[in-house]
Amino acid sequence: MQDASPKAWSGRFSEPVAELVKRYTASVFFDKRLAEFDIQGSLAHAQMLNKVGVLSDADLAAITDGMGKILADIRSENFVWSVDLEDVHMNIEKRLTDLIGDAGKRLHTGRSRNDQVATDIRLWLRHEIDILIELARDLQEALLDLAEANVDTVMPGFTHLQVAQPITFGHHILAYVEMLSRDVERLVDTRKRVNRLPLGAAALAGTSYPIDREYVARQLSFDEVCFNSLDAVSDRDFAIEFTAAAALIMTHLSRLSEELVLWMNPRFGFIDMSDGYCTGSSIMPQKKNPDVPELVRGKTGRVNGHLVALLTLMKGQPLAYNKDNQEDKEPLFDTVDTLTATLRIVADMMRGVVVKPEAMRRAVKQGYATATDLADYLVKKGLPFRDAHEAVALAVRYASEQRKDLEELSMVELGTFSPLIGMDVFTVLTPEGALASRDHIGGTAPRQVKMAIIRARARLEG
Repeated sequence: MQDASPKAWSGRFSEPVAELVKRYTASVFFDKRLAEFDIQGSLAHAQMLNKVGVLSDADLAAITDGMGKILADIRSENFVWSVDLEDVHMNIEKRLTDLIGDAGKRLHTGRSRNDQVATDIRLWLRHEIDILIELARDLQEALLDLAEANVDTVMPGFTHLQVAQPITFGHHILAYVEMLSRDVERLVDTRKRVNRLPLGAAALAGTSYPIDREYVARQLSFDEVCFNSLDAVSDRDFAIEFTAAAALIMTHLSRLSEELVLWMNPRFGFIDMSDGYCTGSSIMPQKKNPDVPELVRGKTGRVNGHLVALLTLMKGQPLAYNKDNQEDKEPLFDTVDTLTATLRIVADMMRGVVVKPEAMRRAVKQGYATATDLADYLVKKGLPFRDAHEAVALAVRYASEQRKDLEELSMVELGTFSPLIGMDVFTVLTPEGALASRDHIGGTAPRQVKMAIIRARARLEG
């Protein structure tokens, strides 16, 4: 087991830190997940120090070798973490010094834990964003497959959760593909601001050593350096921006989940879901509960809470670094974990959705979904829209009293509401006629849905 060592700053103090304070201020319990990125940053820093003549070739070789052994121990879970060493950085540095001696102590020349942790978080988050982008695209692929299989499947479109107009199920699912496209755009854009190097800012004011920050940025594939040392160590905008993007993704997944829950209810009966994503009841044997979509809704609140936590964390901090910033990690880590798991499970779940076209068509028939089409028909015949609207409202009231759909009314019955109505009206009163008439970019006509799927697939492949 690693021996505890004095704190890096302990010479200033006349008595040791209280055990309660050690545990309260330690972050190694959660920031050890940054270990591999901490090693990446340290190796790039060491290479730079060697390049500018601050670190000898022998020291660089020893540091490189020692870090390789530490990385192997971490990956094999043989590394012993110590709360006495406070955080991931000091645990690795202490182990490196145990392995290679004074060369390990020289590694920290020209940097501070302030710029070190800011660099580690950015390296880690950049890596996670790349994974999340791929997961979001995989979910888009699953949704596109479902949309393509239901280009012609008629369902009611809703406003106020009331039947509004006929649409296709494929068109409805494509709305979520569009949401995820914007989500991916936000992740890509956020990554640009994540991908800036704080290392070299040291504690807050830079360093007197002749460092080459641009060299380190190139070694670590950062786009550029952070240009103000105070801002470099204290900025957590990138974490807040990412969490905001994550909250939006979760919000979109929550909306989809709410629809799955509704559609699976027997009163709708639009879909069924794979048994593997549902659970039963401990008392009611007939139940098939959509637990996964329900949990997605719940976990959305969790991510929203992390966004508020990070905003609150930063709102009262003066420049530069403050210990408050230790509290940025757990909300950020949990946001990534929650979003990663949710994107994976929703993609798998959507591949198991079974669509019930008959139930969807019955629902279209129940809500006078083609009423707007009848009004548009009358307008095209020359009737002002407000008069057409009134005539159709009367027709719907009559049809409701007769317990008929509009297309089931006879020509004689329809003619009582407007003399402009002719036999050609029945081409617009069917759901298929209503769908076909909306044949423009963004419309629900099956031809347009097919074209939208082609465009979406091209974006994913591009």
